[in-house]
Amino acid sequence: MHKAFSMKHLTLIGMMGALASVLMLFRFPLPFMPPFLSFDLAGVPELIGGFALGPFSAFLIILVKILIQLIISGSKSMLVGELQGLMLSCAMVLPAAIIYQKNKTRKGAIQGLIAGALLCIITAVITNLTMIIPFYINLYGMTMDSIVTSSHSINPLINDVSSLALIGILPFNIIKTAANCAVTLIVYKKISGLIHKYL
Repeated sequence: MHKAFSMKHLTLIGMMGALASVLMLFRFPLPFMPPFLSFDLAGVPELIGGFALGPFSAFLIILVKILIQLIISGSKSMLVGELQGLMLSCAMVLPAAIIYQKNKTRKGAIQGLIAGALLCIITAVITNLTMIIPFYINLYGMTMDSIVTSSHSINPLINDVSSLALIGILPFNIIKTAANCAVTLIVYKKISGLIHKYL
């Protein structure tokens, strides 16, 4: 078997995916943010895996995470939420991994994380407004006004769709991606040493 797909390599992919799925279990809402958004650090093992093993392995880690989530909890959104999760994880992790593979320095890691974070934030705003919110409106017979109202009860600055996007969805995803990227940058070197010793 090719080294890139050795049993040790596949085991690491499985372990990283499992760790990401465990971290998803500890997600929680942030103060003053829309109630349908939840914070977690599942991106950290995905990013570490992408840096250490490459972008294709990172994609497999993301798939493992989602499959484990489905096995443990099922889907509460007829797979729409999982599809968005796949899109957001890929948007953040794959650019970071690709850029780092071309420049394996701290500067390359930072550049990759910034690129991935920006793409993820943009993707999050677009998919929430065009996929997630419309899906729940149709599923539960809600209206956009009711979603804005529920968000307004948590953050009085949210009064319409524009403020929901700019004051709710956008800053939430900036905080979430920044936290995942910062933790990755702090712990990667130590963990990568262990990974390469294992391989």
